[in-house]
Amino acid sequence: MTTKGHIYVIDDDAAMRDSLNFLLDSAGFGVTLFDNAQSFLDALPGLAFGCVVSDVRMPGLDGIELLKRMKAQQSPFPILIMTGHGDVPLAVEAMKLGAVDFLEKPFEDDRLTTMIESAIRQAEPAAKSEAVTQDIAARVASLSPRERQVMEGLIAGLSNKLIAREYDISPRTIEVYRANVMTKMQANSLSELVRLAMRAGMLKD
Repeated sequence: MTTKGHIYVIDDDAAMRDSLNFLLDSAGFGVTLFDNAQSFLDALPGLAFGCVVSDVRMPGLDGIELLKRMKAQQSPFPILIMTGHGDVPLAVEAMKLGAVDFLEKPFEDDRLTTMIESAIRQAEPAAKSEAVTQDIAARVASLSPRERQVMEGLIAGLSNKLIAREYDISPRTIEVYRANVMTKMQANSLSELVRLAMRAGMLKD
């Protein structure tokens, strides 16, 4: 079953959670409900990319504090904030902290689903690229210190011979390290290795 995307609803009001769950579920989204912001933050590292729909006024961590923490973690998840009547100053603060948009309760169902769809569409490329960058960083981290030196030599344009001379090891051994680097970095060519190194921030422009 394909969904249009994951939605994480955070609201301390059970009736509101239920109605949002019903609305978003019937619109084809995968919905996960949280009754407070802290439990959402605790679960966040294991969650698939999705859109957060959070109430602004909640006991404990409120929507503004949630935004601050998400921002501090550089989370790529787009966040829509729901505000009560007359909470415009809070909504404006939320937007300054990175909320994609805000909705005043009560709102029209269609308006919410449209906003979510556009929030996911806008944030997805950045989230995907962030995930790729993290993946590449993990590949670099898997290299042994010697493999990393060889990779640095390769992306600096040194030949196997020159790298071998620099570290006082045989060119044959460098070939083994080079093969390991290509495998661990999942690179099929030197140009691809250079591109990956750039994404990992190993090459300064």
